[in-house]
Amino acid sequence: MTIIAAPGNLKPHLNGLKREDSRKNAYQNGREKHGPRVGVGSRQHSRQEAFEQPPMYVAVMTYVGYGIVTLFGYFRDFLRAVGIEKCNIAQEREEQKDFTPLYQDFENFYTRNLYMRVRDNWNRPICSLPGPVFDLMERVSDDYNWTFRFTGRTIHDVINMGSYNYLGFAENNADFLKTVADRLQQYGAGVCSTRQESGNLKMHEELEELVADFLGVESSMTFGMGFATNSMNIPALVGKGCLILSDELNHTSLILGARLSGATIRVFKHNNMLSLEKMLKEAVSSGQPRTHRPWKKILIMVEGIYSMEGSLVQLPEIVALKKKYKAYLYLDEAHSIGAVGPTGRGVTELFSVNPADVDVMMGTFTKSFGAAGGYIAGKKELVDYLRRHSHSAVYASAMSPAITEQIIRAMKCITGKDSSTEGIRRIRQLAENTRYFRARLKELGFIIYGSDESPVVPLLLYMPGKVVAFAREMLARKIGVVVVGFPATPIAEARARFCVSAAHTRDMLDQVLHHLDEVGDGLCLKFSRRTPPSRPDPSEETDFEPNS
Repeated sequence: MTIIAAPGNLKPHLNGLKREDSRKNAYQNGREKHGPRVGVGSRQHSRQEAFEQPPMYVAVMTYVGYGIVTLFGYFRDFLRAVGIEKCNIAQEREEQKDFTPLYQDFENFYTRNLYMRVRDNWNRPICSLPGPVFDLMERVSDDYNWTFRFTGRTIHDVINMGSYNYLGFAENNADFLKTVADRLQQYGAGVCSTRQESGNLKMHEELEELVADFLGVESSMTFGMGFATNSMNIPALVGKGCLILSDELNHTSLILGARLSGATIRVFKHNNMLSLEKMLKEAVSSGQPRTHRPWKKILIMVEGIYSMEGSLVQLPEIVALKKKYKAYLYLDEAHSIGAVGPTGRGVTELFSVNPADVDVMMGTFTKSFGAAGGYIAGKKELVDYLRRHSHSAVYASAMSPAITEQIIRAMKCITGKDSSTEGIRRIRQLAENTRYFRARLKELGFIIYGSDESPVVPLLLYMPGKVVAFAREMLARKIGVVVVGFPATPIAEARARFCVSAAHTRDMLDQVLHHLDEVGDGLCLKFSRRTPPSRPDPSEETDFEPNS
């Protein structure tokens, strides 16, 4: 998060954030034509991210495919209008035809004519532990996916390549979960109160101390919902007269929080430091529109791992810009905390960045920790301010005791405070699985996005017909995948998103890769024109040294 203030306006109580050396929209006079140079080691600079472009015919055929579907959609709307085909989607009643429409026309069109025909690929009901494999309840539709009915049959042992279970803590091992069961027996399932009233338990404070120690910061506070950690805390930090600089691929929770804050929002190109610096220069030189007064604050919001792209934030470069322009940084580590770094401490550890250089550290417990909720961490003044002013802290019910204990036991496992090496083993296994899976996909000829360190692996499918066929064919082979298309992605970049887990065995990954190879050939999905890399050495697990 980036914040800039006018002289005399930067006070210790400024929404919990302060910087003693800030000046009026201050920045250093030194200029660099190609953006800031950052003093990081060659290891950081060697991290490659792939965003290969498809052949031209693929892009053309993708747009043609959407065009054909759209034309058929208008034809079917005509059939509905004349009463030949029944329309089951929600619509205004006849007596409300003169009212302001409740449903936007394009969203309605897209839902009834495109999404409805393929929605059997989403919201599939599982009926087992969502671990490396799970069971699915079979369902069928008799009216082209307007409604579903269960057949009573269960599809067993589907390999789970869609859950964010990065370290495998979504488990039902009785030995591992004994302390969670004990807390459930002791405290019950819920607290039924906010922490400011009667819901503050000792274990909540223990968790916050563990989080702060794990991240290497002064203090932290936890929340019961990961989405609300962003959407309800950002409005407490910025408001009218403030400027938010947001990466164009930021998560919806960050976008909602920014909109609720009332601050001015400007979007910079994804991971593009020239775009970000240009906006920073304009902000500090021109100030607010019309009045040209300095912005009360300027907030830069980025993510550690971008969940649709699999790309890593360029943290050293952003920190350099933050310091150059005397700004603040808000880092969302929902997908990166626990999943990257030699000891799972996220992108700050991966890039050897001092956590003190990140003003607001945010993360969730819903992924690597196999639980629910989120945290905000940083300086004690920041956390103390949010305890008093955050809507999520003041009005939301406290985190469930059983969930709290699950996070505590997972964090103790990761840090070795449970006197075992299981946590570091899982972190290394995730790194090994990630690099192996990504390398094999490249070898097979698929276009994938993101960094080699990212366990989020987008595989580009492009054409709408191939997206549907891919998801159905993979499920027929007992592989559970997540497919994503417009509007969640650009219209010409539909994809399958794989999430690698430490709980996946090499046999599981090889089985998935075998079926991907066959399906890729059958559906003509191998669009990459790059020379396949040499096969990785299976014994080469990581590129970092074990702790002494």
